[in-house]
Amino acid sequence: METASQTVGEALVGMLEAAGVDTVFGIPGVHTIELYRGLAASSIRHVTPRHEQGAGFMADGYARVTGKPGVCFVITGPGLTNVLTAMAQARADSIPMLVISGVNATPTLGKGRGHLHELPDQAALIRTVALWSHTLTDPADLGSVLARAFSVMTKGRPGPVHIEIPTDVMKLPAGPATFDLPVAVPRPASADDLTRAADLIAASQKPVILAGGGAACHSGAVRSLADAIDAPVISTTNARGILAGHPLDVPASPSLRCIRDLLMEADLVLALGTELGPTDVDMYENGEFALPENLVRVDIDPDQLARGPRAALSVEADLGAFINGLMEAEPIRSRQRSSNGAGRAAAARKGALTETGEPYGELTAMLQKIWKVLPDATIVGDSTQLVYAGNMYVEAPRPSSWFNSATGFGTLGYAAPAAIGAALGAPDRPVVAVIGDGGLQFTLAELGSAGDCGADVAFLVWNNSGYREIETSMVSAGITPVGVTPSAPDFTLIAEAYGLPAQKVSGPDELASALRTLKRPCVIEFVDQA
Repeated sequence: METASQTVGEALVGMLEAAGVDTVFGIPGVHTIELYRGLAASSIRHVTPRHEQGAGFMADGYARVTGKPGVCFVITGPGLTNVLTAMAQARADSIPMLVISGVNATPTLGKGRGHLHELPDQAALIRTVALWSHTLTDPADLGSVLARAFSVMTKGRPGPVHIEIPTDVMKLPAGPATFDLPVAVPRPASADDLTRAADLIAASQKPVILAGGGAACHSGAVRSLADAIDAPVISTTNARGILAGHPLDVPASPSLRCIRDLLMEADLVLALGTELGPTDVDMYENGEFALPENLVRVDIDPDQLARGPRAALSVEADLGAFINGLMEAEPIRSRQRSSNGAGRAAAARKGALTETGEPYGELTAMLQKIWKVLPDATIVGDSTQLVYAGNMYVEAPRPSSWFNSATGFGTLGYAAPAAIGAALGAPDRPVVAVIGDGGLQFTLAELGSAGDCGADVAFLVWNNSGYREIETSMVSAGITPVGVTPSAPDFTLIAEAYGLPAQKVSGPDELASALRTLKRPCVIEFVDQA
């Protein structure tokens, strides 16, 4: 790559292009205009959100459907603090995200003189959330710093990383900088771990697999393993769709009693790529989630293995490499014992549907109807009632076709911008953003962003006149509800003001009709009469 005649900003764009980056989400400002000097001449598409938090959430949605890092350009100070919430959601859900920001000119750093956008210590602030943060002060380091960023956010447990470039450094000559995209080599499991895992499986009669978000990109391998050992596969929220349509699929939350019974009745549980976090396994926080002593945990992150339930065997390895190695083990290849896996899975699915009851059963049916109308759709959710129901039980058609912010960090306002990012990342698949009337008002202006880039998104607004779930929790706790009924605009009129088609609906059939007929991007306001 020829960079000798380029500025640091121009060279950075060229390196991103060489790394396969095709989209950047950001809002230009006086502190980042030098990053934009080479952007117009590149093949990289720039998407302008209405708020930097929206940029981060768009990058998150893009990364989830493409498997590639989402990239943001943000200004010094407020631009970076605005994107911080999205970075925290990405950290909680292990989503690769590269945030490139400005920072004040090198001679002013740490002086506290009140320069525009100045923070006392911007890098220290971002390091509380980012996996890694670096301040670029020498143009000659640009290529190696960018390579390190890609390595950190994609090797091991993914997450957000940050590079800040002082405004004076952005305009300096890049010099003869070089950049080589690091090649990620999957970490194999040790021979001893494979042997021990194979022996435990061979001795089991009722194994169960508990798959987390880290297993979503290894769906084929997980399916092969489940078939080989005849094990039901329970999927947490971020793993939904991993065994879509398979008799061993159990797309239900371990927060449900019947799913906990399935786990405790097992004589071996394989926990694959899951941190076993409370919002996945103990949503109701009753402290009753438990696992049998015969537990095997497989994770790429040694810190995660050191946390949570004690396991009979903890394996630090790439999950795909672990399963591939396991399938070659003699005890697995010769295993012929049936554990009635399909029967146990069917009973668990039936129990989950019964246990969720009303109104969740009706809400789950509505989600399934969305996929019936739009079979290829990705549903991106916020913290709202319809999403809570789906997190308890929903049969997603494929991996990464169901994800939301209602677990882990649990942000509001995520769904609208994340859906835009998902639509841009996978333009051949329609996206339905499921978001409450309260949550949408956090990022309402991103409807304009959807219109600007023609994102193939139907924004389904679940309007129950406020924060219904919080109100219910207050009442259950004997607290008089306060602050849970923020007024909402007429969302269809807001949509029309942005030039988007819109329709109000009040039932599943009307919703299905609107999904079929409205040109996307569009807004569908579902008025909950409950």
